[in-house]
Amino acid sequence: MEVLATEAYGWLWLILLVVFLIVEASCPVHLVSIWFVVGCLAALVTDYLGGALWLQVTVFALVSGSLLGLLWPLTKKYMKPKITATNVDSMVGTQGYVTEDIDNVAAHGHVKLGGMEWTARSTTGDPIGKDTLVRVDRIEGVKAFVTPVEVPAKV
Repeated sequence: MEVLATEAYGWLWLILLVVFLIVEASCPVHLVSIWFVVGCLAALVTDYLGGALWLQVTVFALVSGSLLGLLWPLTKKYMKPKITATNVDSMVGTQGYVTEDIDNVAAHGHVKLGGMEWTARSTTGDPIGKDTLVRVDRIEGVKAFVTPVEVPAKV
C-alpha cells in the first residue's frame, strides 16, 4: 500500500513539472519558472528513491529556493533587454519654435524641432502663438506636446 501512495506523489511531481515547463515556454523572454521545474525534478527523484512526502517537499523547496536565490540576480543582469532610444525619444526635452499657432480646440498647430516640422498640441491646453519658443514634453504618435519656455528678460 505504501508503494501506491509513493507512486501517487510521483505523478503529482511529474504533473507539476509539466505545468511549470508550460509556464516557462509561454514566457520565452524571462526565466519565470525554470527553478521550480528543477525542484520538481529533484522531488521526483527523491520520490523514486523512496523518500517520504515531507522529504520530497523539503527537497523541492530547497532546490527551487536555492536556484532562485543564486541564479536570479545573474539572469536579471544578462537577460535584461537593451532599450535603444529612437529619434522620437531623443526629441523629448528639446526646444523649438512654433511655426503655426497651436490651438488644441481647433486641432491645429506646428512646431519646428531639429529641422523637422511636427504637428503640435499644447500640453496645458492653452493656445500658443506663432514664433513662441517651446519645449517638448512628450511625443504621442506624430504629435509633439509642448509648453512655452520662459525667456529671461534682458536688463
